[in-house]
Amino acid sequence: MGESNQFLGTEPVGRLMKQYAVPCVISLLMGALYNIVDQIFIANASYLGSYGNAANTVVFPLTVVALALAVMVGDGCCAFVSISLGREDRTSACKSVGNAVVMTLGASIVLTAVYLIFQEQIIALFGGTVNQETFVHSKEYFFYITLGIPFYMFGQAMNPVIRADGAPRFAMAATLAGAVTNIILDPVFIFLFRWGMMGAAVATVIGQILTALISVWYLFRMKVIRPSASDFRPEARISGRVLLMGITSFLSQISLVAAMAAINNMIRMYGALDPVFGQAQYAQIPMAVVGIVMKFFQIIISVVVGTAAGCIPIVGFNMGAEKSERVRQLFTRLLEAEAVVGTVGFVLAEFFPRQLISIFGAANESTYYTQFALRAFRIYLCLIIPACINKACFIFLQAMGKAGESTALSMIREVVFGVGFALLLPRVWGLDGVLYSMPVSDGLTLIIALVLIRHTYQYLKGEPTK
Repeated sequence: MGESNQFLGTEPVGRLMKQYAVPCVISLLMGALYNIVDQIFIANASYLGSYGNAANTVVFPLTVVALALAVMVGDGCCAFVSISLGREDRTSACKSVGNAVVMTLGASIVLTAVYLIFQEQIIALFGGTVNQETFVHSKEYFFYITLGIPFYMFGQAMNPVIRADGAPRFAMAATLAGAVTNIILDPVFIFLFRWGMMGAAVATVIGQILTALISVWYLFRMKVIRPSASDFRPEARISGRVLLMGITSFLSQISLVAAMAAINNMIRMYGALDPVFGQAQYAQIPMAVVGIVMKFFQIIISVVVGTAAGCIPIVGFNMGAEKSERVRQLFTRLLEAEAVVGTVGFVLAEFFPRQLISIFGAANESTYYTQFALRAFRIYLCLIIPACINKACFIFLQAMGKAGESTALSMIREVVFGVGFALLLPRVWGLDGVLYSMPVSDGLTLIIALVLIRHTYQYLKGEPTK
């Protein structure tokens, strides 16, 4: 028998939230930094510049596909394990971990094969044909990033599983080790060896391999959940439940891919009609800039998702133990924290966009680059506070085991609104329509989220919902 997670039902909620959320936030920030650090070094390499930036933007959503599959398994397993431990069902918890490992390995191998076989078609689908230089850089970066997908997916999927085992700090350390390795190797490969996009990708993959190896080491030394060899045998009931509980995490990531595909292609289409960006030497600028804005947004959302996902083991355990008052207290604290994070993001995007742009090599670019970037930050992120509250609501409902409500809200935001407005608004406002698609989507989603938040409080208080 392993150790016990009973303290999740007795320790003060605020203390537990800090204990679990902070390492999770750092883990996700470090994971986000892989691509962001690549883009910073690429942008500041004079021989790559905005062409390299645009290529990074093209490949970024393709890494998110891998992340979406990984977090669906990992977050679903984390929620399943936590609820199972709350019900003192250690057998199911162990089986879910074994099944999660098998599903992650299988999915990563299939995805790697698909990417290698259909490389050029996929790059074209995500706007990589905006000009020849961008296409060449995209192919180079994409090929080497693809080789690291099995390691990347395994490390990302096991991170929430390690948290569910009661080791959030170890989960953080595993991700941190890989990210720091990437940060050290990026300037060496890009500036010293001048390996260009290949150098950025190889640095990333080496970091991902390190995180995966550390995660494997932990799996053989788990504290609470100790799966045996038989637990790694796929079981439809367990695997199905894990995937169902992780579907919201999958949709929140995969829909970002759909939105970015729509946005990148709208940028390519309407940029060609713009008097400035229709010129070949400036064609890559809108795509590079929107990629940078999305990277900043990803940093803020990593804090938001990390705070909420860090609460999954606490919520799941207390739901399983039927301690709804503790869950309600946690929900209140989470919404307050996410509103603060969103406010910080809003202030930075609206009042300090020039400083944010400078991080990504704006000094090497034309005035058209800077002007479009300032407008993009201020429009695209003007409703970042509702965006943070929406995301927290998705994840909390998922942690409570309310997969239906969580999935529906996520689908409406990410697919119906996110993709729909990205395709519709540019037809009216051109390039600016791409920028307005984000705040319009989040503003409308908040209205629905507020209704669900009210119903959730009523449910946790034992009141009838209307």
